[in-house]
Amino acid sequence: MRCRPRASQGAGLVSLAQRRDLERDFMDRDPIIDDLIATRRSVRRYRSEPISTRLVDMLLEAAIAAPSPHNRQPWRFVVIEAPATKAALAQAMGSRLRADRLRDGDALDDVETDVARSYARLTGAPVLVLVCVCTADRDRYPDEQRAQAEHMMAMQAAAMAAQNILLAAHANQLGACWMCAPLFCSEVVAAVLELPRDWEPQAIITLGFPSDAGKPQRRRPLTEVTRYQDRKS
Repeated sequence: MRCRPRASQGAGLVSLAQRRDLERDFMDRDPIIDDLIATRRSVRRYRSEPISTRLVDMLLEAAIAAPSPHNRQPWRFVVIEAPATKAALAQAMGSRLRADRLRDGDALDDVETDVARSYARLTGAPVLVLVCVCTADRDRYPDEQRAQAEHMMAMQAAAMAAQNILLAAHANQLGACWMCAPLFCSEVVAAVLELPRDWEPQAIITLGFPSDAGKPQRRRPLTEVTRYQDRKS
């Protein structure tokens, strides 16, 4: 992006012409980040080649650069690479999924297909990153409403950290997919991985070098999801 010196007009003052220059600079910015956001896909199938420890750590460094309320940085990560650990986790999560869906009255064949698909996704990725929220440092409130808000803030921070992982993976030619399944069986995940009591599983990100490009997904138009409260037409 081009940089133009600000003319001296008094502290903090910017002329209309300078403001227009800044807007043009913004429109002329490097499109790399735009391309990363626009072209990221959820990739669920990977080649078998391993991911280097250095590259995994680079993704986690991107994650911890995310913002967080009060700068508490409540995110915690568990990196899972051993096939036996992935299999144990996938089997335990699958057993819970099967029990829940059968309790719902779903057809057995559909349930087993779902369980097998989940197992394949977890065991077929070279690396899994479990994203957790740590509750140790959050503020405590006597009322339920503020307590829930405090917990939600930590979950939002973990989600922003996870998005950084997804974008950093895409920037480094890795495929990745966000899986929310741990929310439905958090105690199962915590038991298999022997997590600290104050680590709450939120999501698993599967990582690997992609064997396909993933599917582009339809996005709702901006006009459907945005309300401009004060904009004049």
